[in-house]
Amino acid sequence: MDLPVDEWKSYLFQKWSLLPKSIQVTISTAETLSDIFLHSSSLLRSEDEMFLKRLSSGYLVAKDPNALLFYREEGNKKFQEKDYMGATVLYSKGVSHSRPNTEDISLCYANRSAALFHLCQYETCLKDIIRAQTHGYPERLQPKMMLRKAECLVALRRLQEASQTISDLECNLTARPTLAASQFQILQRALGRLKRKVQEKENRTETFPASLTKAFEDMDLREENERISRASSSVRLCTDPLKGRYLIATKDIVPGELLVREDAFVSVLNPGEMPPLRHGLEGMWDTRVTNGDLYCHRCLRHTLATVPCDGCSYAKYCSQECMQQAWDLYHSIECSLGGLLLTLGVFCHIALRSTLIARFEDVDKVIRKLCGEISNKDICLPENKALVQTLSDDLGGESEKNGETVEAPIPGCDINGKYENNYNAVFNLLPHTENHSPEHKFLCALSVSALCRQLDAASLQTPTAGLKSQPKAALARSLCQELHIWGVAMLRHMLQLQCNAQAITTIQQTGSKENVITNSRQVRLATGIFPVVSLLNHSCSPNTSVSFISTVATIRASEKIGKGQEIFHCYGPHESRMGVAERQQKLRSQYFFDCYCTACQNEKHRRTAGPRWEAFCCSHCRALMQGDDVLSCDNASCTEAVSRDHLVSRLQDLQQQVGMARKLLRNSKLERAIQLLLGCQHDAESFLSAEHSVVGAIEDALAQAYAALGDWQKSATHLQKSLQVVEVRHGPSSVEMGHELFKLAQIFFNGFAIPEALNTIQKAEKVLLVHYGPRNDEIQELQKMKSYLLDLPPIPAGPSV
Repeated sequence: MDLPVDEWKSYLFQKWSLLPKSIQVTISTAETLSDIFLHSSSLLRSEDEMFLKRLSSGYLVAKDPNALLFYREEGNKKFQEKDYMGATVLYSKGVSHSRPNTEDISLCYANRSAALFHLCQYETCLKDIIRAQTHGYPERLQPKMMLRKAECLVALRRLQEASQTISDLECNLTARPTLAASQFQILQRALGRLKRKVQEKENRTETFPASLTKAFEDMDLREENERISRASSSVRLCTDPLKGRYLIATKDIVPGELLVREDAFVSVLNPGEMPPLRHGLEGMWDTRVTNGDLYCHRCLRHTLATVPCDGCSYAKYCSQECMQQAWDLYHSIECSLGGLLLTLGVFCHIALRSTLIARFEDVDKVIRKLCGEISNKDICLPENKALVQTLSDDLGGESEKNGETVEAPIPGCDINGKYENNYNAVFNLLPHTENHSPEHKFLCALSVSALCRQLDAASLQTPTAGLKSQPKAALARSLCQELHIWGVAMLRHMLQLQCNAQAITTIQQTGSKENVITNSRQVRLATGIFPVVSLLNHSCSPNTSVSFISTVATIRASEKIGKGQEIFHCYGPHESRMGVAERQQKLRSQYFFDCYCTACQNEKHRRTAGPRWEAFCCSHCRALMQGDDVLSCDNASCTEAVSRDHLVSRLQDLQQQVGMARKLLRNSKLERAIQLLLGCQHDAESFLSAEHSVVGAIEDALAQAYAALGDWQKSATHLQKSLQVVEVRHGPSSVEMGHELFKLAQIFFNGFAIPEALNTIQKAEKVLLVHYGPRNDEIQELQKMKSYLLDLPPIPAGPSV
């Protein structure tokens, strides 16, 4: 997904292995990215490009009228089955294969509006009705769609517009009586019903709940940092020869305080599980739902009604405005390369998009920067040599003014020492060229080279072409020269991304729609570059929490941070998710450093016993078991001993049983699931610690099963046991604890346990506000529940005994 598909990787790794040793050494010892790119790209042959072209052709990214008909028919089947969500997605797939301003696309939009209406998505339904009309929806079908429009307007209490729509529809029916008598009577009855609805709503005064409180709004960026864009004035940028750039607190910071709110410089939606490469016509069109079907490819907003690119079937957006912005910024060049970019992976796609976006900054400065990086006399034109030196002076390196040495700016800052979210900051992220393996650099260089050849072959404009702000000298450069410059830039970005890419995540609900309790999981939605977020160093026990709204990353303090203390972010390996040895290995292999954070230091000095959420217990006295290959009871008066392999085998069997029970839950076989889970619970008590993660999973599954049966008391009892495990593993103020408290609040709310619900809502709000701020969906839901409970009339007290 991040790197090219396995077939292309295997192909290039084999090509590398067959290269003469002298060429391997030349590439391995190359001192500059330009040399790596030049030597590698000279080895790209026509047969390599043909192989890559065959791989790319397997992705159906062009518009196909046969696919349009297939998806519309499949959508109609789902609609008839009353699976309106499934129908909506399939109609969207059909829309993506439609050409603009055709009856086909108008029919798909109209059908999707019908499905959205049944999902009570009235605003979105109205937008699709407008789209259908804009693209030429047939006049003969207009009455039914206009009736739907009127119903949406009534539901939204836009009564004046609804009355006008009804009036217009009546006039049209009178002026052009083309409908059959039976259809005319049905429409007349529907219009009469709608008129009555409008009158009822006009005569009824409805009260709306007060707007939700905006707690923690004062935690927004009250004062933006003068030296770091998108950061709070509570932080300061520092640099150190050993650990590079980092942020420290300029004052005492409280939990929940917003420290960074940064929009991605560039982001690319993760395609998700793509359909298998096509071999023949069977299974050509895929009906599976991926991220690309549900999220805008530019702003990453969730949407059920995507607007497709006019030129390809892959890129989809939440609105016409997003589609146009994407086209202007980068998609006009990416559009014809969809299959190639999916084959080359997300990192290569981000590398290309970064250079395309760079066109809209100071293009000459960018070109000079790239020439300076290349340091190649054959590429840097003579007239640019002075400019390259000027750029070098602008971007760093000690210089002399009036005979005095001036301290070099921090890399990525401008000449005034300000660090901004721009291409200069992105370019100065470290590529760690010396740490990547020669094979990896060869893979990246040839992938970028193949992309550049496609740009050249397609006669596309170069990244500096067509901009009004650029001087004639820039336009005079040859296509070949500019593609080399931007190729080196793309190679740099591909190598940067291993250490500097930020996964953009979202919280998705899981489980079947019948589930009463909302289960959620964090999923990776996209990959982006955030220059300011990249300034934070890693800790396995960070003092911040990161969340995302669309393409915007927000970093909040998750605990108190004292003035002068460093601000840390977790790069992935967290102390609550893996042991110190595994964390160290992952950080070393991906980020090229050894972690000496407090969590790692403390864990290294502990006894050899693992964390409690992985611990085994004695079957006789319930004390913890200690040891390596053979575990002994920690209780001095107990002589129990057992092999680790035996306990691990039992644990694996138990996990398999829990998995079977979860499958029964998903299939609504609740009684069988509960029976199996209770057996798992009894088995777990005989050899697992009470805080073991599998014990928590069993209790959580039991809570779900009893909630589905409406037994709220038992559900709450089991979920409270699960909470104890979560607290031990992740901590009482962790985001994981917040999600579990949210589930418990739902159970108490549905069970009408008012004091318990209000108490749990307060706890959940307190935790989630620290990590997410007030705009989080779960916080909004908690506040709605609280508002409802507080508005209930007091329950009369019973007679005193």
